[in-house]
Amino acid sequence: MGIRDQNLEAAGALYLTFAINQTAGVDDLKDVDLGKAVKLADNFKVTAGTDGALIIGKLVALTLTDADSGKRKATVQVAGVMKLPVAATYPVLGNRIVGAAAGKVKQAPALAVNDPAGGNIARGTVIAVNGTTDCTLILN
Repeated sequence: MGIRDQNLEAAGALYLTFAINQTAGVDDLKDVDLGKAVKLADNFKVTAGTDGALIIGKLVALTLTDADSGKRKATVQVAGVMKLPVAATYPVLGNRIVGAAAGKVKQAPALAVNDPAGGNIARGTVIAVNGTTDCTLILN
């Protein structure tokens, strides 16, 4: 009997529903953004992660269709094990992440004296890296 594959992405998952931020009356998130990293945009609203942003989680579902702009809700995995797309500077095992452009994540920068008053924005612990494609992390 071989070693059983494990679905770590089902471990410790916590999901929340958010409104979707809009730019010029159009939803910032579309079906193509499923599986990408998202950040808070406003009270109870999310948008795609951007360079250096604090990532709140992974977009896992959207209600309705892209044609229903302004009426959709986003389901976001905010805790547990998840896989997210990566960009340079690529994450390293055991380190933390911040946002990169287009809903991707990258290696968090070293702690510095200019970290915001609310604390460092880096999140998670990287537990696997798949080259330059994606990483798996425990978002805590």
